Amino acid sequence: MLQAFNPGLILLAFALAAVLPWLLQPLARRWDLYDRPAGRKDHAVPTPVTGGLAMAAAAAAAAGLWTGQAPPPSLLAFAAAAAVLVVVGLWDDRRDLRWYWRILAQVVAALIMIYGGQVRVEQLGPLFGLPSLTLGFLSVPFTVFATVGLINAMNMIDGADGLAGLLGLAALVMLAAAAVYAGNFGLAQRVAILCGALAGFLLWNLRFPWRPRARIFMGNAGSGFLGLVIAWVAFRLTQNPGHPVNPVLALWLVPVPVMDTLVLIVRRLQEGRSPFAAGRDHIHHLMQDAGFGATRAAVWLTVFSLLCGLAAGLAMRLHVPHPLLLLAYVALCIGWYWLSRDRARAIALFRWLLRD
Repeated sequence: MLQAFNPGLILLAFALAAVLPWLLQPLARRWDLYDRPAGRKDHAVPTPVTGGLAMAAAAAAAAGLWTGQAPPPSLLAFAAAAAVLVVVGLWDDRRDLRWYWRILAQVVAALIMIYGGQVRVEQLGPLFGLPSLTLGFLSVPFTVFATVGLINAMNMIDGADGLAGLLGLAALVMLAAAAVYAGNFGLAQRVAILCGALAGFLLWNLRFPWRPRARIFMGNAGSGFLGLVIAWVAFRLTQNPGHPVNPVLALWLVPVPVMDTLVLIVRRLQEGRSPFAAGRDHIHHLMQDAGFGATRAAVWLTVFSLLCGLAAGLAMRLHVPHPLLLLAYVALCIGWYWLSRDRARAIALFRWLLRD
């Protein structure tokens, strides 16, 4: 019920996430949790990567106060999965782990979510306009694949100050709105707490006129945590028969990270490169080469994400066939592949958009 909604806990999560990065500075110095300028990285000074730890701790503290009692097994499973990603992510930020160790941690987190939290993708029928299309024995591998994909999409888009945080916040706000619309107020409250924690972190991660660079990064711990949160909430929302939301909506709530990652994987494989290779070929890099500042690119892409989510939601209310919405998303990915295949063509488009 709406009266169960507690805005005070959202503000608490915001305040904790805004204060914890400052309190974690000694830990960052002791454990050398810094992202140092090198190669394609364009930040000027070593920057702490404790933002993900601050977000996770702030959200956990506020959510714990909300329940006021022993958490249910599903929340314990979420906490365990998140802890795996945060710990491995912090170690990766410190030691730069090989990609397969990161993938292994993500698979473990996904399996905890599936078997401990009972959260998985079992039904894809509504996505294709069918009354029933259960995955059966493919449910577990599909859920693991989708979760690992979302985690890596958030990690790969985290290449400019404020970008992953703003895109993640936009996705979570829209997921919370979808949960309220579906009558799932308990899930909406939990997502709202996460939004508060993410907004508190963004105070440190965004650029402002009085601060020309980010003071804290979320790091691999933060992008992993954020990807897991989005996957968990999306699956809970779209696989709940009591509060059904069509799975196609989830794609339209994170259009930029998923589209950019899918296109990059295809293009890098075509070039004979590893999908996990570093490079300045993400959408935000092309925008920056066209003259967008980091903040401006982040805001534009966030607005685009919000418009996509709003358009998809309105289309569903107007009873646009769900397969058409899926085809529209595929067309969006194909269009971005064609545009970004020629770097000069993509930069020219962004320069045109930048014109006053």
